[in-house]
Amino acid sequence: MALLGYESSYYASTANQKDDFSVLQGEESCDVCIIGAGYTGLSAALHLAQKGYSVTIVEAQQVGWGASGRNGGQVSPDHNMDHSELVKKVGKDAANALWQLSIESVNLVKDLIKEHHIDCDLKSGVLHVAAKPSHSQHMQDSVRYKKDVLNYDAIKYVPQDEVRAMLGTDKYFAGELLTDAAHLHPLNYALGLAAACVKAGVTIYEHSRVTDYNGGKDALVKTETGQVKCKYVLLACNGYLDKLEPKVAKKIMPINCFVLATEPLSEELCRQINRDDVAVADSKFVINYFRLSADNRLLWGGGENYTGTFPKDIGGFVKKYLLEFYPQLKDVKIDHGWGGTLAITMNRMPYFDRLEQNVFVAQGYSGHGVALATLGGKLMAEALSGSAEKFDMFSQVPTPTFPGGTLLRRPGMVAGMLYYALRDRLF
Repeated sequence: MALLGYESSYYASTANQKDDFSVLQGEESCDVCIIGAGYTGLSAALHLAQKGYSVTIVEAQQVGWGASGRNGGQVSPDHNMDHSELVKKVGKDAANALWQLSIESVNLVKDLIKEHHIDCDLKSGVLHVAAKPSHSQHMQDSVRYKKDVLNYDAIKYVPQDEVRAMLGTDKYFAGELLTDAAHLHPLNYALGLAAACVKAGVTIYEHSRVTDYNGGKDALVKTETGQVKCKYVLLACNGYLDKLEPKVAKKIMPINCFVLATEPLSEELCRQINRDDVAVADSKFVINYFRLSADNRLLWGGGENYTGTFPKDIGGFVKKYLLEFYPQLKDVKIDHGWGGTLAITMNRMPYFDRLEQNVFVAQGYSGHGVALATLGGKLMAEALSGSAEKFDMFSQVPTPTFPGGTLLRRPGMVAGMLYYALRDRLF
């Protein structure tokens, strides 16, 4: 039975049972108030509670309601900015540390699932594939670089013939297989984190949209029906930050991504289009990504927009991307189509910052949110409690402000994305 109050999706229809949390009424006090109950907020709350802090989460909708409960479910190391570019930005030692933190983020997700017995259909393997012949050499160079420069062995180059045998299509030309990466049911992972938070003593309020906050000595988080006095405030809103904190809103651009779920497929067809049951993401700028669910549905993500609305027929909108690669699925029924809003940054690196002595933010995961948002919450917890070295590794990466701030970022992004979409088609 689908969870009430969540956007219709395959994930909501197959969600585990969740606790119902009350609306914040009146005044509460705690050590740390976290705004947002996605991966960042839940991970921060759990790690802080385990350190002995009293923690309250205030969520506008419900636990995992946003991108944390609607995404592609891929859990993979690396960053959107190549390591060689990071070296130019922050130096070799810091770039190496950021690479290791990306590996730590994947291990953290796996460890939390194991420690808290989270039932979220965890599977192994993520395959990045070249969508054009011209991308194949970059794929091969990427594998060699990770092995030789970063000493990362949980990866292998997959030549064209093997990629086609694995995926049953001639539309991909090479690949890199990350054997330590994983994929999962993202909403059930979020619900499992929430259950772990409650067990650790965290207080969660749902349907309690924050209208204002202030840091400083008398830190306060306000909703329409209550307020929380606290010593620290953590902003964990990501693509749903809106106008709550204008200074950091200028650092991110909310974009909408879309996913479909087919009807259950036969075992034979599943093995034909995804022989090894891995998650797949291609090399296009506007990427396609897909995997098989626990009940043999094809979950396919494709297309995006930058408006305040979703397409009327999301399943039909996404299916045209699917059929470019698997035209044999034209008669397969689409059971679910849904969208979600995530936040990207100009350089596609996460934006971590300490806005005041007692106010932290982590956001802008740019498509790497399952792993990096979980890590972001943990690093905020560490920074708050006095160990900020890892948090500062991210905060030292320059995060440009979108030209024109929140007013002009959308038309600028649309123009840029149209350009890259054209490149996807032509080159």
